[in-house]
Amino acid sequence: MGSSLEAEQQSLIVRTTEPEDVDDYTGDGSVGFSGQPILKHETGNWRACSLILGTEVCERLAYYGISKSLVTYLSTRLHEGNVSAARNFTTWQGTCYLTPLIGATLADSYWGKYKIIAVFSTIYFLGMAALTFSALVPSLQPSQCFGSFCPQPTVPQYLIYFVGLYMIALGSGGIKPCVSSFGADQFDDTDPVERTKKGAFFNWFYFAINIGSLISGTVLIWVQQNCGYGIGFGIPTIFIALAIGSFFIGSQRYRYQIPGGSPLIRVCQVVIAAIHKRNVDLPVDSSVLYELHGKTSAIEGSRKLEHSSEFSFLDKAAVILSNERGGSHDPWRLCTITQVEELKILMRMFPIWATGIVFFTVCAQNSSMFIEQGMALNNQIESFKIPPATLSSLDVISIVVWVPIYETFVVPIASRLTGKERGFSELQRMGIGLFVATTAVATAALVEIKRLEIARSEDLIHSKVPVPMSILWQAPQYLLVGIGEVFTAIGQAEFFYNQSPDSMRSLCSAFALVTVSLGSYLSSFILTLVSYFTTRDDNPGWIPDNLNEGHLDRFFWLIAGLSFLNLLLFVYYAQQYKCKKAAAI
Repeated sequence: MGSSLEAEQQSLIVRTTEPEDVDDYTGDGSVGFSGQPILKHETGNWRACSLILGTEVCERLAYYGISKSLVTYLSTRLHEGNVSAARNFTTWQGTCYLTPLIGATLADSYWGKYKIIAVFSTIYFLGMAALTFSALVPSLQPSQCFGSFCPQPTVPQYLIYFVGLYMIALGSGGIKPCVSSFGADQFDDTDPVERTKKGAFFNWFYFAINIGSLISGTVLIWVQQNCGYGIGFGIPTIFIALAIGSFFIGSQRYRYQIPGGSPLIRVCQVVIAAIHKRNVDLPVDSSVLYELHGKTSAIEGSRKLEHSSEFSFLDKAAVILSNERGGSHDPWRLCTITQVEELKILMRMFPIWATGIVFFTVCAQNSSMFIEQGMALNNQIESFKIPPATLSSLDVISIVVWVPIYETFVVPIASRLTGKERGFSELQRMGIGLFVATTAVATAALVEIKRLEIARSEDLIHSKVPVPMSILWQAPQYLLVGIGEVFTAIGQAEFFYNQSPDSMRSLCSAFALVTVSLGSYLSSFILTLVSYFTTRDDNPGWIPDNLNEGHLDRFFWLIAGLSFLNLLLFVYYAQQYKCKKAAAI
């Protein structure tokens, strides 16, 4: 009886201590909160991502709640002129799209995405609190205007507002590239089922961004205008606090990627090592190039990358010289194949990245020339007047509607036709969006041609008044831009995450965000050139103050032509592109 009980206990111990099957663990190098290997069914996936998506909705609601009212607040409460308010807005917005490089570099190099989100979201909250405080406390605002005289803010009044504003820029930008890549980290690249879910995550992440934008652009703006900026800023501050709380709740559920050290240093090491060995002949057999044995990569937390034939000059950095065999070696003289392939991946991605700039130049028309065009159209719809800027919300509505349509209908249908897991590859999806965006600007040009025809027929050429043509004719161009974003912007985010080296995912996501800022700058540059070259010899130019005298249609055709050329370049480089090949850990 005793021996039987002992045997049963021994059997129980063996069963309980028996290790899990290796397939039950993640194969992409992710670990748990304490740094240990993790089981797939206990961590990550949608139950972790739901918290991250909730965080993103709250954060975007707060960000757009400030950005959409910033010019108005600077003009009406801080008594800045139109030029000064616009300059402060564009400077702040540009900073918001440059600070992602700071957060991404720290995340990939040293701290990891989780710590960056935790630290920078706290900075974000403190900035929001400072703005709310400045709007609530009367002594922190300048006095009301007396007739045409508006007293300027004191230094302390300016200081607390702008310190808070740029804390928001630092916090928002710092977490921006990390939240999307951290959410995608919750799905295992090496698992076909989870890889499919990861594609869906990017759709719903962009959906969350635009839900936050839609709420802030409608409800929050109304609150600010009717209940005051103290409450209008206080609400998004509360939402940032909720975002931080929602994020921390999932700490034990998340999967974490280990930071692999400075990507910039590794890239420089490859370049310097290749230059140093420029006179060395490459071996015929690439398998003799330097790489660590086994599955472990020299870059902590990253998978090994397979050798590719492009940019073969860089392979010289991995050639093993006679004095480098055995023992330790200088990383500035000898690099692993994985390290070399990281730089090759960045070089292959660069042309694809560059085409995103022109795409966001098209998107920039939503908040600039499309609105200018709308101001020259009849905005009276029965008893309602539609502000031209309000029509730009159709872009957001289009995205909110099309993301579920894409995920529910487009993906399954395209998957059956193409045989691909997600219906289209990331590059195919981006190409479709670039074509749609080109169509959107061409549509705007056709609307403008019709508007000018009506202006001529009604003898309104020299009158700065709206023509009798409904502003609703603009609806298709706004909707098409939204559809283009669903394809290209989301496809771009997915592409830069999936194709980037494991240890550079936040940084590559940050570079993708930089294209938004560069697209706006390119749009401004083109406007400057158009104004300079078309206003010579006393000509009113294409875009005069009175659009009835101009040719805004030619500007739209210029942008459409640039976008079409960009599409052709994209197709060429997309056909040449070779996807990365990584081994499971």
